[in-house]
Amino acid sequence: MGSLPPLPMDVPRSCVKIDAAELGRLFQAQRLHMEHFFDHLDIAQAADFAQALLDAPGAIFFSGVGKSGIVAQKLAQTIASLGFARAAFLSPVDALHGDLGAVFPGDLLVLISKSGASEELLVLAPCARAKGVRLLSLTSASVGSGNPLADLCDVNVHLPLQRELCPFGLAPVTSASIQMVFGDTIVAALMAARRLTKEQYARNHPAGKIGKSLIFKVRDVMKKKEDLPLCKEQDMIMEQLTELTSKGCGCLLVVDEMLHLIGTFTDGDLRRTLKAYGAAIFNLTVGEMCNRNPRSISPEAMAVEAMERMESPPSAVQFLPVVDDRNVVIGIITLHGLVSAGL
Repeated sequence: MGSLPPLPMDVPRSCVKIDAAELGRLFQAQRLHMEHFFDHLDIAQAADFAQALLDAPGAIFFSGVGKSGIVAQKLAQTIASLGFARAAFLSPVDALHGDLGAVFPGDLLVLISKSGASEELLVLAPCARAKGVRLLSLTSASVGSGNPLADLCDVNVHLPLQRELCPFGLAPVTSASIQMVFGDTIVAALMAARRLTKEQYARNHPAGKIGKSLIFKVRDVMKKKEDLPLCKEQDMIMEQLTELTSKGCGCLLVVDEMLHLIGTFTDGDLRRTLKAYGAAIFNLTVGEMCNRNPRSISPEAMAVEAMERMESPPSAVQFLPVVDDRNVVIGIITLHGLVSAGL
């Protein structure tokens, strides 16, 4: 990939400005081009294409050249990430130099080309056909202009293109967007048809925020045992300052002898109690000033649900006691812990 050419020496950088009004007109024009695509797309063709992918007995390969090739790579990776079909990008050049060996009878090959006349794909198509591959194409060739790639394929979907937004009508700044929107919409249709669940989706996305929000449960990120800031309701407030501040939770979990949750006492409660009672705080127990109706959560709940519960009205909190079905404290989950876990 080459670098951008330098600006002409006689055009000072400070003189090159983006016209906001012109930019607004470009966005409006692009919107009209996209609406043309949606208004003229043959849904029956799209449905046949989606059904072919859904019924694929083997792997699904995507191929294209240039920007269409980038779209093909993205769509292959997206379908592969769903886990219900083997999918990969097949470089048309590399395929003709050995990579065609990855393709077997019964596989699908989706060829993406704006013009329907990409030489590399026209050479690849009959070679793939000879190996027993079913061929599908996505093209935007104007009606009556000829579409040799579509003629070589079992299924072709015409992606209506009014014109490119490029000032010269050449750079694929609209056609590539149309290809991507079409492909991603087909992917959504496949997900719905397969009734893909969040749990199934999550198995292929273990890293990153998406995967963690779908996989991590409260028990995976909660503090346990010796890290819990526990106290009894009869304990004096001032005698529990070390426990309140040393565990990094900003609170005390008030429990009985069997570790049943009675309430919570936070550093905010400490400040409010000190302001209201002054020196009399030395005579107060935690049980007298604790919140006896705290929010809590099950260890089997999703970690992202814990964050939602922390942020819910009437006011946000920084932690949740984790209790079992007998209301016994087994952990604590904090906002800091959720953020540290990447959620």
